[in-house]
Amino acid sequence: MKAFSRLTPFIITALIISLPFKARSDDAARLKELDAYWAEVSRTVREGDLEGYAATCHAEGVLVSGVKKMSQPLSKALERWQHEFADTKAGKMKASVEFKFSQRMGDDTTALETGIFLYSTVTPDGKVVREYIHFEELLVKREGWKVLMEYQKSKATPEEWDALK
Repeated sequence: MKAFSRLTPFIITALIISLPFKARSDDAARLKELDAYWAEVSRTVREGDLEGYAATCHAEGVLVSGVKKMSQPLSKALERWQHEFADTKAGKMKASVEFKFSQRMGDDTTALETGIFLYSTVTPDGKVVREYIHFEELLVKREGWKVLMEYQKSKATPEEWDALK
């Protein structure tokens, strides 16, 4: 029993030290899945695939806009965005979205992603519009990652965008 009690601090230390390594490998796997999620969101916007975009959203998802001072179900936002998706799909305009992150945290089934997204459009007459938006995205893993809440906090600047990785 004395030998075990002398080993106890070493065992506890070994367990504590190993926790960050497990967390890092779990984080790497989660971030790889989330990177695939964001790539899918980008693809759906670029191709005007509204159905594919909707599949990235939780059925009870909510959009919060700090700029507009409002919130609404993502399903209503999708109805508003339907025209732009249709125009993109038909080739009447080009659209794209890119993401950069300032913070990414979560576990196996939840994630909070914080950063800036750049939504760009090109109209048929060649007019380019770029919108930089600070965002927080709360996701849950339910048959793949789904956005539960998208908080478009405020407008960002190109300089803030460039400062992120």
